[in-house]
Amino acid sequence: MRLLVLEDDASLGPWIEKGLREAGHVVDLFTNGKEALVAAMNQSYDVLVLDRMVPGLDGLSVLKALRQAKVTSPVVFLTALGEVDDRVEGLHAGGDDYLVKPFAFSELLARIEVLARRQTATTEQSSELSAGDIVIDLHKRTCTRQGKPIDLNPKEFLLLEVFIRSKGRVQTRTMLLERVWNMNFDPTTSVVETHISRLRSKIEKPFGDTLIRTIRGTGYVFEPG
Repeated sequence: MRLLVLEDDASLGPWIEKGLREAGHVVDLFTNGKEALVAAMNQSYDVLVLDRMVPGLDGLSVLKALRQAKVTSPVVFLTALGEVDDRVEGLHAGGDDYLVKPFAFSELLARIEVLARRQTATTEQSSELSAGDIVIDLHKRTCTRQGKPIDLNPKEFLLLEVFIRSKGRVQTRTMLLERVWNMNFDPTTSVVETHISRLRSKIEKPFGDTLIRTIRGTGYVFEPG
């Protein structure tokens, strides 16, 4: 899973990050709420772990902004604010779980995994994802545009799935390498550019328009009509 952790404690944050990475997850650690918000708006995360009291923008405000922007990633609050009213406030803001400090790492990991499974189960109730006139079926691994079938190889299909799930949000080359190829940043590979070119030739060229916009020096953004 790809996880976002917002925690400003200089010891606790890296400790959480290390544990989650050792459990096999990709982790982006932030100590500032504004930076975490920008990342969550531009990157698709499986679960967000938010501290309530951090510099820049508190975790509760980060969550409210994300929910207003229709970002639906599950959120678990990790905070010293453990009163009933604090928990209720966090859940009413759109949080999915609430873990009070001090805590056991094994419990945090279990709660993250439960939220991820719940999100996956909800998503899989409908096997179709759509954006504009493009529809993909996650079970059948098929793609159509304007009702016409489009033949995609497995990596092209996964690349399109990532774009659909993050439509309107910039995906950097590094993000795509991690999500589609499970690779860390490699400045020498052109695999991203090659596959995006092939994907464009199939979903754009026959229809005479542009869906995947290149942002020079930054990455790509999927903008269906």
